[in-house]
Amino acid sequence: MLDVRDLHKQYASQGGRPGGGVFGASLHIADGELFTLLGPSGCGKSTTLRSIAGLETPDTGHISLGDTVLFDAASGALVPLYDRDIGMVFQSYAIWPHMTVFENASYPLRVGRKKFGAADVRKRTVNVLERVGLAEYIDRPATHLSGGQQQRLALARALAREPKLLLLDEPLSNLDAKLREQMRHELKRLQRDTGVTTIYVTHDQSEALAISDRIAVMEDGRIAQVGSPRDIYNRPTSEFVAGFIGRTNLIRGDLAAAVGGGALAEVVTSTGALRCLFPAAAAARKGIAVVVRPEHVVISKDSAVDGDGNRLAGQVVSEIYLGELMEYVVATDVGTEMLVRTAPGKHIGVGDRVRLSFAPEHTVAVAGVAGA
Repeated sequence: MLDVRDLHKQYASQGGRPGGGVFGASLHIADGELFTLLGPSGCGKSTTLRSIAGLETPDTGHISLGDTVLFDAASGALVPLYDRDIGMVFQSYAIWPHMTVFENASYPLRVGRKKFGAADVRKRTVNVLERVGLAEYIDRPATHLSGGQQQRLALARALAREPKLLLLDEPLSNLDAKLREQMRHELKRLQRDTGVTTIYVTHDQSEALAISDRIAVMEDGRIAQVGSPRDIYNRPTSEFVAGFIGRTNLIRGDLAAAVGGGALAEVVTSTGALRCLFPAAAAARKGIAVVVRPEHVVISKDSAVDGDGNRLAGQVVSEIYLGELMEYVVATDVGTEMLVRTAPGKHIGVGDRVRLSFAPEHTVAVAGVAGA
């Protein structure tokens, strides 16, 4: 559906430092997919989105939407943004305050190159406002809408022309936490109902995990990993991805012999030898990073722990009640700390001696940061 190949866009340097941008990004996004670009500020996700939209002109690379080449540096092809079959919702929503809900939503139908009759404009606009739950506010001034309603109006305007591709640039960042969570579900439902191929940009990990079919994690203008939310979370292929997606325990160690991707192998760490899963092939080296998610650690006051997983012993130094979860920090006997998340009801408190265990398939080894 959408192909992006070897996309480069570098901004001018500032203060003697190289400018940011995108360096060699390649993506293939399938028809009907909700695809998320995720990463910290300055990683290149919005630059990638703006290049696809036509708001930025890349230095090199290729972008095509279906059979239409939108940009190709080699041939000089460049389709202007107003001729791209794309709808976009900006972080600020860009709602026109002097227009009604109807006038905002119908604007692309009234001013676009493809002309629609008045009756067709009315029918299409009412239909899209019904989809986003704003039909009852059709004649209301846009300034009289709440933040969540303005977000839905911006989405309705982007969908009015039934574009091939929908681009969403951090559309929920201006909403409070409760409304943001509610709008995630509404966005996902609406995208499923319409079937429109969607690219979503965010720095919020939980948001990306909740709504995406696939995620591309970006770091310093490059794509670090692409995969399903489960793969990105449970099978990170780099220390950056592991640390950026959710909270984690990180243990460093050495790998004595090369191992293939998907295999289990032993890593010697300061906590002892740990059986680990390697999502990607790795050569023998020092500085392997071992990642264990807090919810994958089993905590017990019993002297014996069931199973043949990796094991540690220690003392609870902190506990936090989070309602549906208890969070413990355990100082292990080998001098490291482990974060543990588990359901309440274990009757474990600060000062208790505990045993920890975590299965080898949940003990994920990735290449460590250079020099670590």
